[in-house]
Amino acid sequence: MNALTLIFASLCIFAIGYRFYGIFLSRKLLHINSGRITPAHKYYDGRDYVPTNKNVLFGHHFAAIAAAGPLAGPVLAAQFGFLPGALWILIGCVLGGAVHDLVVLFASLRHKGQSLATIATKELNGTIGMVAAFAILFILVMTLSGLSLVCVGAMNNAPWSLFVVCSTIPIAILMGIIMKYCQKSGIVIASILGCVLLMFAILLGKNAVGVASLQALFTWNAKPLSIAIAVYGFFASVLPVWFLLVPRDYLSSYLKIGTIVSLALGIIFIHPVIQMPAFTSFIKGGGSIIGGPVIPFIFIIIACGAISGFHAIIGTGTTPKMLNNENDLLFVGYGAMLVEGFVAIMALIAAVTLAPGDYFAINTPKSAYDAFLAANPGLAVKDLAFFSEKIGIDLAGRTGGAVSLAVGMANIFSKIPSMDKLMAYWYNFAVMFEAVFILTAIDAGTRVGRFFLQELLGRAIPYFKDQKRKEGVLIAGLLFTLSWGYLVYTGDIGSIWPLFGISNQLLASCALIVCTTMFIRMNRGKLALLTAIPGIFMAAVTLWAGYIQVFGMQLSSGIFLKGYFHKNQFLLGILAIIVMIFMIIVFVSSFKKWYELAKIKSLTTDKYGELVKAVVEE
Repeated sequence: MNALTLIFASLCIFAIGYRFYGIFLSRKLLHINSGRITPAHKYYDGRDYVPTNKNVLFGHHFAAIAAAGPLAGPVLAAQFGFLPGALWILIGCVLGGAVHDLVVLFASLRHKGQSLATIATKELNGTIGMVAAFAILFILVMTLSGLSLVCVGAMNNAPWSLFVVCSTIPIAILMGIIMKYCQKSGIVIASILGCVLLMFAILLGKNAVGVASLQALFTWNAKPLSIAIAVYGFFASVLPVWFLLVPRDYLSSYLKIGTIVSLALGIIFIHPVIQMPAFTSFIKGGGSIIGGPVIPFIFIIIACGAISGFHAIIGTGTTPKMLNNENDLLFVGYGAMLVEGFVAIMALIAAVTLAPGDYFAINTPKSAYDAFLAANPGLAVKDLAFFSEKIGIDLAGRTGGAVSLAVGMANIFSKIPSMDKLMAYWYNFAVMFEAVFILTAIDAGTRVGRFFLQELLGRAIPYFKDQKRKEGVLIAGLLFTLSWGYLVYTGDIGSIWPLFGISNQLLASCALIVCTTMFIRMNRGKLALLTAIPGIFMAAVTLWAGYIQVFGMQLSSGIFLKGYFHKNQFLLGILAIIVMIFMIIVFVSSFKKWYELAKIKSLTTDKYGELVKAVVEE
């Protein structure tokens, strides 16, 4: 199959989904009204609640939600073949992920721009809201830890990539100042200047790190990188949103979207062939990358490219506090998710255009590769030695998806005429691109985590409820940053990333089910099924995959053997069970609330003039 066919089909499906399904949801389910005042205007404080241009907000929102998930997930899922991942991305994104992102953003607008835990408290009850709050905070810590560890791995001893990523911070601050104080033309000036300076940093970086002193300055190993990322996350969480967070994410969105568009153009130009079969022999399980079967594990491995609970954290965190008008909901919420779905498709293509033997050699640990090859003699390497020579590093056994994606992108770009000698350049550019993708989720996620922690602390200490008190903001930001920063510094990704896979999708189903409760209360009738069906589906397949992973892997008899690895597997299993129990409590309570609301026949008028089954405090 030609990769160009998959690109064309994806663009058509996403465009149709936005034009018809997205608009239908906005009008019929959400009843969007541009005349309503958004929280950004109603609660303006110049720090968190700030009305923002929809194009800038789209850039921030997309940059915040698009982390390692749409890049690494599809690459790892290529183990099953190209077709399962492609189908799940296209169907899941249009009917699940984009719907999820749109409705959670809408729900937060109706609740003062507050968190999913607060929404659950108002729509269900305080006890369930507290359970959801602890679960979400726990999931967010795991998410940021896992993302940061991937970022550390990408920039570890990569001075050129680190130079460019560091350069985006002062560039973003300059853009933020321009957009803040040059109201009429600030966005245009900042956009042009930011793009020019970013390209200059990319070009300068390649030569700058060639200087011995600068190369030493930007050659960091994992430990200092772990500290630096945590420090950055802290400042991003406490500084005014217009000063660093929004302009940096807006700037990064140019690099992200520009790289993906360039990759798409490269594929159109050279027409690479998909070498991975539609289905591999690993769809029943037993692969070297993912141990479980394609069903249900495909729904867990590909998260952010199809549907992701992390998006609910952003959609009820920073973004609703900056939405200027309700009419921007569709563009920011539904539209940004479709772009992320396209990113996932491009990542999948980059992986499946590699020879299957090369793909598995990169993603299989060296210690297990000989046994894997003996069991699968048809998957011998083809071009891996050539790639390693051109790029200058040994690529074998670099698991996790990031390296195979970078090799796939470099391979496509290098086939463009006159680009064949620049494979090392393209590879390092791809690594930098992945690092920027991840960091923009870390900064927004840390800020949202600070919101969550302040909400929880505020229940016991009212002082923390006031978001305007600088001491409370600083203390909450520091505590939350230390919680995930410590995990990054210890580097225990083996206990973090698998847990994120389960908890992330459970959070997505939780958000859809809580929003369904709100729509039933708002008397949306059968339209509430548009969120209930994907919510229940994701809950079922995630709990199924969680059961297989916990009782088939983490808590199997082998974990009682002596060794650090097995102790961490046991801990992972226990933590996964705790997360699943928390979410099951929320699900059961929601279903009971559905039944109670369904029995209500009399309607009342809410503050917006709509007939609803019950009125709740915003």
